[in-house]
Order: sequence, then structure tokens, then C-alpha cells
Amino acid sequence: MKLTLRIWRQKNGQSQGKFENYEVDANVHMSFLEMLDVLNQQLIESGRDPVAFEHDCREGICGACGVVIDGRPHGLLKGTTTCQLHMRFFKDGETVTIEPFRADSFPVIKDLVVDRSAFDRIIQSGGFISVNTGQAQDGNAIPVEKEKAGKAFDAAACIGCGACVAACPNASAMLFVSAKVAHLHLLPQGEIEDETRVANMVRQMDKEGFGNCSNVYACEAECPKEISVENIALMNRRYIKSALTNNK
Repeated sequence: MKLTLRIWRQKNGQSQGKFENYEVDANVHMSFLEMLDVLNQQLIESGRDPVAFEHDCREGICGACGVVIDGRPHGLLKGTTTCQLHMRFFKDGETVTIEPFRADSFPVIKDLVVDRSAFDRIIQSGGFISVNTGQAQDGNAIPVEKEKAGKAFDAAACIGCGACVAACPNASAMLFVSAKVAHLHLLPQGEIEDETRVANMVRQMDKEGFGNCSNVYACEAECPKEISVENIALMNRRYIKSALTNNK
């Protein structure tokens, strides 16, 4: 199948970027990233600069491969990362627009690569527990209710790709932060530092310049792991309780 790729090219964060068109022959069995590999091989062989894009595991679990495809983070399929998107879902002769995640807190490094270190700093501000949880064999020593364990596991499925930020008109990171808050809050090991954790992470989120949630729900719709916005409501409740407790 032949495709026209309309790709955002930008040398660095200081230069002005623009869209450039490329023609590529793709196999329907290729993944989206494999198709970009084919394009880059063509560019290298012709002496041109290849397109910079992020990738790592190519198994949908690392969160590195995020790009906006035809206006949607990770592309047209629900619950799918860019590396899991295959070319059979595109049509021969189609024009595909590929651009980086757009958010002030995700500055462009080069082409389709953005700096998502803001997420790392949010995690470092409190997305952990510091109590002794024992060794591997002690994993079942503390009983956890099945419903809570299931919700904690669902929240922990967040891969930190940033699709929620790219999809939100406010560039809000609340789905990401709430997933990290929720999966630790719902487990007994995480309850001890719950109030300080949520306060620190929300404070860091605001410091990084992310917008506020206005209940558009685009984050949930575009999340490749289908993280629920219920986590945002949980985080808001925990944050309000933390603020009231600290004021007292």
C-alpha cells in the first residue's frame, strides 16, 4: 500500500517547525512504527535526515511511542498504543498526518520527540511509598479486598505516555496524576503517606504548567490503557481532605 505521510519536522526546541510530505510503501502487516522505520531507511539512503520519533519496548507497555496521528493521540483505535497500531487499518493512497504531542509542558526536542520529564518530576514528588513492604514471599501477607485490588491494578496500568495531556484541550495531566495517586491510595501500604503524597503531586503538577480538568473526558477516550476518570474524582476527594487536615 502507498501512503502520503504529512510529518511535523522540527530541528530542535528553538527552531520553527513545519509539515513535510513523504511517500512510503507499507505492508499491511507492519506496525505503525515499522512503517516509520521503512520511511527512515529511505531517507537515510537518499542522504536526508531521518524522522526522530520515540520508541522502546514496541509492546504497548513503556509509553514511549506517543504521537498524534490524524488528530488523535496514538491514532484511531481505542485502547491502543502507537506501536500496536497496524497499517491494515489505513487505506491505500491515504494521507496520514503525524505530529508530536502538543502541550507547553511537553516541549518538542526534535521532530516527533517531546520532553516528558515533567511526568518524572511529578512521580518523584510523591508517587511512591516509603514503608517496609517485606520480601517477595510477603506479598500476600496483608489481605486486600478484591474490589480495591482490582481498581488499584487498573490504575497502575497507566504507562505515563501523555496521551491524556495531548487529548485534553487544557493540556491537563490529572488523569495521569490521579492514576498514580489512586493505585497507591487503594492499597493499605500506600495509605500511610496518602495525604502528603496527593498534596505534593498536585503541587508539582501545577508547577509544571499543566492545565486543569474541565470534565471533557477526552483523556479517558484516548488513553491507550483506558484509565477511568473516576480516579480524578478520587484524587480530588483526597486532595480536599489533605488540604483540610493540614489547615487544622
